[in-house]
Amino acid sequence: MDTSQLLKGVLDLAVLAVLRKDDGYGYDVVRRLRAGGLNDVGDASVYGTLRRLYNAGLLTSYVVPSEEGPHRKYYSINETGRARLAESRETWRSFASTLDGLLEEVAA
Repeated sequence: MDTSQLLKGVLDLAVLAVLRKDDGYGYDVVRRLRAGGLNDVGDASVYGTLRRLYNAGLLTSYVVPSEEGPHRKYYSINETGRARLAESRETWRSFASTLDGLLEEVAA
């Protein structure tokens, strides 16, 4: 099954969840998502999601100089982002539970 459409629907939630514990820069967030099992996540999708979440006021950012290359822009979840994460987590759990119930009916 192609999971790309499913991933589009939950990428905001996944990025907020990854940033919940530690700040991160673009490629760091990509690596953490992949390490968490979202192997098909695209770099451009994550960078776009970070910009969108920042523009929506759910993230803050700061720049860290690097001696080995370009400066890195780090993103941090703020209180508004934490509230959205909590709300989205509950929405996801409800949706997943409903879908699990439908799938159990099909299997029976």
